[in-house]
Amino acid sequence: MYGWRRARLTERTKQTATGRTLEFEVPQWPGHLPGQHVDVRLTADNGYQAVRSYSLASPADTDRVELGVQATLGGEVSPYLADDLPVGAEVEIKGPLGGWFVWTPRDRIPLLLIAGGSGIVPLMAMLRARLASVSDDPCTLLYSVRSPDEVWYSMELDAADDVVRVRRLYTRAAPDGSERPAGRMTPLDLTALPSSARCYVCGPTGFVEHTGALLLTAGYASDQIRTERFG
Repeated sequence: MYGWRRARLTERTKQTATGRTLEFEVPQWPGHLPGQHVDVRLTADNGYQAVRSYSLASPADTDRVELGVQATLGGEVSPYLADDLPVGAEVEIKGPLGGWFVWTPRDRIPLLLIAGGSGIVPLMAMLRARLASVSDDPCTLLYSVRSPDEVWYSMELDAADDVVRVRRLYTRAAPDGSERPAGRMTPLDLTALPSSARCYVCGPTGFVEHTGALLLTAGYASDQIRTERFG
């Protein structure tokens, strides 16, 4: 198990009104697999400590550690990380952690990524690794958000759509001209997708449970489906 490492914040990027990506410099970072996460520890001046887990968005072939943080109203840690931790300040990071919700280009199988809201973060690491690989296996990202202004990595996803299939599913407000009306994911959203794909689903608990049930009904076997949830 990896111990705690000092991590210095080098960049903060606004993704949505409450979502941020934070890039850290971590000396002697051992590397990680797409889909893994880290624990982040903050220590107050009086010695009080708080630890939270955050997914890695950075691909494996880099010494960057990029985390996605969704500020939670009334939260103890996420609002501070999202908006108040000064650039140049340090936190402690332990990881990488997790070995089941991972994918690498060596897994030569069709890939189906399904994200809800900030659940895009670990799937973004997979998508970036897939785009950097020479694989020609089919890859589809279904990204469910309430409205267009809640999309993370919007410009990067637009560019990725030239190589892999990216579909945005809006649940409350679809943009003008959208062929799909706003609403929750349905069986129709899973049509014309490879039945042999390995499926990675990440998002709030309700979203993950709903999506998992749809995948099983669509004929995907339980061992094809890997999930990670929060909230």
